[in-house]
Amino acid sequence: MPLHQIHRSIGLIVLSFWMASAPPATAADPSKVEGPNACAECHEEEAKAWKQSHHFKTFREMPRRKEGKQIAKRMGIRRIKSEGLCLNCHFTVQQVGNRKPKPVAGISCESCHSGGKEWIKLHSGFSGKTEQSESKAEEAARWQQAESKGMIRPARIYQLAKNCYSCHVVPQEDLVNVGGHTIGSPFELVSWSQGEVRHNTWYSKGKNVEATAARKRILYVVGLSVEIETALRAIAKANVRKLYAFQMAERADAARKKLAQAAQAVPGVPELAKIVQFSHAAGLKLKNEAALTAAADGVSKEIQSITTKYDGTNLAAIDGLIPGPDAYMGKAR
Repeated sequence: MPLHQIHRSIGLIVLSFWMASAPPATAADPSKVEGPNACAECHEEEAKAWKQSHHFKTFREMPRRKEGKQIAKRMGIRRIKSEGLCLNCHFTVQQVGNRKPKPVAGISCESCHSGGKEWIKLHSGFSGKTEQSESKAEEAARWQQAESKGMIRPARIYQLAKNCYSCHVVPQEDLVNVGGHTIGSPFELVSWSQGEVRHNTWYSKGKNVEATAARKRILYVVGLSVEIETALRAIAKANVRKLYAFQMAERADAARKKLAQAAQAVPGVPELAKIVQFSHAAGLKLKNEAALTAAADGVSKEIQSITTKYDGTNLAAIDGLIPGPDAYMGKAR
């Protein structure tokens, strides 16, 4: 019997707004982290917006919270700011030389765009020229080189979404089943990316403006698709019939229903229908790792195809499905 049916039958509380889980968060390599001050040298307006965000405040607030201390105690963690189980998602960790890695900020630029040591100067160097004298070919080559060094640029929506989901969900079942951690944040890519820090300030000359309608359409379908992918991978790795696995199955089921609505609205984007097919290709149950992983891999391939082929202009039919400003998380600076 599928886990989501078992869940209903035994009457466990379902928090349907919670996100699906993901594989363990792949935190930025501490040895490559330059720290938020290095980014703020050029991205002054972005830094101002970030310093008013929950991502910034978690550095001081999270270790002091009663709930955090209780979870840490249940998991055998003595110091929240010094053990990797918490560090990967709640902090930016830096290692200078042979010194011990230590948290230097909350969730910051490099948490999403990767450790910048090998690309931070490259991406802003204008090929050794001024911005005005750099040719289009030189600019393209510069960005390509920066990406080859690990930079995740805003255009890489799938990669950025994977980073978001890897921490806005709980990446380990014991944190939920043993530690009592919630399954994750009530995360949805459009409403959360258009809240406190909208990531458009560089292109709007310092104004923290919303994404365009076309970009929000891509964010919406990519977000749902990554949610399905991460839920499938989480169920594949789950080991016990407890809350974590039940809620992952519930969330996978809810996400694929939402994406099915989008796929029906835009039949001209066959990749969406394929993702829905992959989401139903494996039973949402334990001891089904091979099938669930294959389905998640199929979803991943189609997401990347969407971000490569479409810019959102042909997805206007899904506008009614996308959360509006009243759902945005937090107030923009």
